Amino acid sequence: MASVHHRSVAVHGLEVFYREAGPADAPVLLLLHGYPTSSHMFRHLIPALADQYRVIAPDHIGFGRSSAPPVDDFDYTFDALAEVTRQFLEIVGVATYTLYVQDYGAPIGWRLALSDPDAVEAIISQNGNAYEEGFAPDFWEPIWAYGADRSDENEAALRPALGRAAVEWQYTHGVTDASTVDPDAWEHDLALLHREGSDRVQLSLFGDYASNRTLYPAFHEWLRTSHVPVLAVWGRNDEIFTAAGAEAFLQDAPHARVELMDGGHFLLESNLDAVTRVIKEWRSGF
Repeated sequence: MASVHHRSVAVHGLEVFYREAGPADAPVLLLLHGYPTSSHMFRHLIPALADQYRVIAPDHIGFGRSSAPPVDDFDYTFDALAEVTRQFLEIVGVATYTLYVQDYGAPIGWRLALSDPDAVEAIISQNGNAYEEGFAPDFWEPIWAYGADRSDENEAALRPALGRAAVEWQYTHGVTDASTVDPDAWEHDLALLHREGSDRVQLSLFGDYASNRTLYPAFHEWLRTSHVPVLAVWGRNDEIFTAAGAEAFLQDAPHARVELMDGGHFLLESNLDAVTRVIKEWRSGF
């Protein structure tokens, strides 16, 4: 098993923590995590793919072991998180890479692709939306409402998403055998969510999420014209980003590979070996 290194670099005064494994001269696989977790979600995938890639997984600002300044000191938007990631890549010497995104990692990754299209050699989306198709209405309605009006009432409707029941649910819903999901995963997330000021950080990002939808047409155009290889590997039982979000990639990347697996939102917790196998098979084709 490959050794995984745990490192950090400074990006304009902010510390970006990241995990890295694999040969320095191998093609880069950039792993971008979702809410409410960190690069911790990739702790098993990183060594599994390090025989073929230089795997790099940063923690976004406000998440994991990266800096988490209060909302008065950092603009918690997806534009800002993407800009920090872009600068991080420059510092660690990454010019081209395959992009692996999940949940929040998707809108950050789409911004990277649009700002430097030639840098992205391929895309793996694991329950990371790029289309209007795929948004589960019941889950997203309070987020759209808060984005349109950050009232106390709309904030109160979202606050349960920061609590134990909601975080645990993100890991266990849609999983046939929930005993295969390591509870340390959600305990890790909850410890970070309970840091002082973390609630305001996450509410800021909830409020900004609607801005990601305005990027979709440009991203779709890039998919059509770049012919970049695409793999959508998805927990088909996800009640946040439904399977329709995976199948939608075929609209603009007709040669994309779409794999719907019997799992939920955090597919790597229950289907790690299957995801690893599919990625290696897909990569061998180009």
